[in-house]
Amino acid sequence: MVHEHPMKRLLADREKRQEESFEILVRQLGDESVPYRLRAAEALGKTGDERAVEPLVQVLGDPSDEVRWVVARALGKLQDERAVEPLLPLLRDPERWVRRGAAWALGEIGDSRAVPGLIPLLSERKKDVRMAAAEALGKIGDARAVPSLEAALEDDEPEVRTAARTALRRIAGEPLCE
Repeated sequence: MVHEHPMKRLLADREKRQEESFEILVRQLGDESVPYRLRAAEALGKTGDERAVEPLVQVLGDPSDEVRWVVARALGKLQDERAVEPLLPLLRDPERWVRRGAAWALGEIGDSRAVPGLIPLLSERKKDVRMAAAEALGKIGDARAVPSLEAALEDDEPEVRTAARTALRRIAGEPLCE
């Protein structure tokens, strides 16, 4: 009779529990309770599991702006290019936190398809959204953003000017020592 190594059995049990937890989190994305949906989206973003991308993308249209914001951030943490196209409409969301979260997520993913959607946010009324757009454009590093970032150097808000300056340095390949 062959005995299974205890460590192997422990790892198999752990993997089974993780799989069950993942499935529960995916189900909770559709729960009627906003706090459940928030916790599920946040937890899925922290998993690093690429399987979380599709279920998260499915709830980007959640009626709760807070859920849309957390889902966008979760997708940014996963850094999967499949989320780029679904995130782009959130750059025009009526709620500024959602626009900011989508800009941050697209910067984390770093795909140049986001540049045309991010550039208009540099003229956004809210400074936190302008900052997030500048930071995202810097992370993406696409030269198409340079003229708009240069214009943002004249922004009324010093934080936005700093974000634009940092973004331009990144795009130019300059070292960032602040």
